[in-house]
Parts: sequence; structure tokens; C-alpha cells
Amino acid sequence: MQIVPALKVKRWPKDTIAAGYRHTVGLKSDGTVTAVGNNKYGQCDVSSWREMVAVAAGNAHTGNAHTIGLKSDGTVAAVGWNKYDQCDVSGWRDMVTVAAGWRRTVGLKSDGTVVAVGRNNEGQCNVSGWRDIVSVAAGDWHTVGLKSDGTVTIVGNNRYGQCNVSGWRDIVAAAAGYLHTVGLKSDGTVVAVGRNNEGQCNVSGWRGIVAIAAGSYHTIGLKSDGTVAAVGWNEHGQCNISGWRDMVAVAAGCAHTVGLKSDGTVVAVGRNNEGQCDVSGWRGIQLPGN
Repeated sequence: MQIVPALKVKRWPKDTIAAGYRHTVGLKSDGTVTAVGNNKYGQCDVSSWREMVAVAAGNAHTGNAHTIGLKSDGTVAAVGWNKYDQCDVSGWRDMVTVAAGWRRTVGLKSDGTVVAVGRNNEGQCNVSGWRDIVSVAAGDWHTVGLKSDGTVTIVGNNRYGQCNVSGWRDIVAAAAGYLHTVGLKSDGTVVAVGRNNEGQCNVSGWRGIVAIAAGSYHTIGLKSDGTVAAVGWNEHGQCNISGWRDMVAVAAGCAHTVGLKSDGTVVAVGRNNEGQCDVSGWRGIQLPGN
């Protein structure tokens, strides 16, 4: 297996695995979607979805969750908790990637503009003025946009400095956790800002990283050799990934971590109280970039 190191901003990246608070979602190579874990609000009711090209899962530390699917025609589907209208995406068109946070959904359009629905009490949906965006990420209370020039813009809660990214340059990917933000640089190093009580921002020593993911209190990095690095909260074993090999994508939920292997199978570690890590039977998950 060969993974090409990150050298430039990947325009409109599409996630084929996603991890929510207590559920996990996988996009299959035939365009269908599978999900396991908590289904209290119907967030795993994706069996009827077809022609999907990307998935996202709301990662709410409070437990309420929803799931988003991007269709090949640029429209968006949503299931799950909708108290704050975070699933009201039926009118969206011309979308190229999606992200799901706590109580909201973010969509990137092909013209580089961004739309958002859901709770906006701290300005986390104030993205109407964004331009030249190539990817988006959604934390619990903040929304991140990566620009085509490698800089990053953020709106929403900044209580722990998770929005202090004005000095970031040469960023090729971004991820958002509960109260922290992570950026992957073009040289394969990683930067992070925000709450660091659990060590989730201790990424300064990472090298050779090609993809990143942020859980509520932990951070995951995929290395160019297919191995994985992890820092942060590990109470449920969500950082126990030292034995992982041949990985091509990673996702992080509140307290679990998911990895996609080059053969289309999936592994997961961490909290499994509601079956969110029961992915050993999954096959044919879509590989990134395909």
C-alpha cells in the first residue's frame, strides 16, 4: 500500500467513514450506507440511502445525534435528532462536502461558499460570508473552514482559544473536536489550539501525517506508512491504535476511534456501550479519493 503524502490542499475532500457520539457510519463502494450504534433518534436509519458519495455524523458530547449523507447529484439527506432544524437540508443543492456538529449541519458548495443549519446561539452557523473554502469541519460549538490559500477561518465559541488560527499557514486539512481545532500542514506536521486538559493538542512532535481526525477529547493522525498516532483522553481505550496497520482513513467520535483499511474493512477501538465499535463485519467500504 502506498499513501501519497499531503503536499497541497485537497479540494472538496469526502469522508467515507464517520463517527458520532455513540454511532458509526460507513459509506459502501456501491453508494449505500451502513451504521451501527445508538439509534434513539433514528440516526442509524440509513438503509434506504442510495447514490451517496460522503457521510458525516453529529458528534455531540451530550448524546443527541444525527447523520448526514451527500448524494452524487449534490443534494443532501439527513436522519436523526432535529430539535434545532439541523436535519433541514432538503433544499440544499450543488453541495460537494458536508460536516455535522452538535445540533447543526454544514455544507460546502462547489463555488466555495458555505451554508449551515441548526443551533446558532454562539454564531457557529454564521458562514454566509465565507468564500474560497475547500473543506469544512464542525466541532460542538465552532465551525471551521479551510481556504484555498491554506489559511483557516472559524466562527463560534472561542472560550478555550479553539478559534485562534489567524496565524496558521500552509494548512491542507482541518478537524474540530469538542473544544479544540487541529490543522494538518503541507509538510506533514500538525498544529492544534484550544482546550488541552486531556493532552488532545499535544501534536507538535507528529511527522509524516496525511490525515487527521478530532474526537471530543482526543486527536488522531494517519501517517504516510498506514500507521496511526493518537493523543488525548483514553479512558475507554480510544487511543489504543498502536497496532493498527494499512490504514487509509480515520474518524473520531466522542470516545471511540474508527479506521478504514486499504481492503475496505474497518476497525474500531474505544467505548462500545451501544455497539458503536461493532464494525468487524463491514466490507466494501469506499476508500477515500475513489
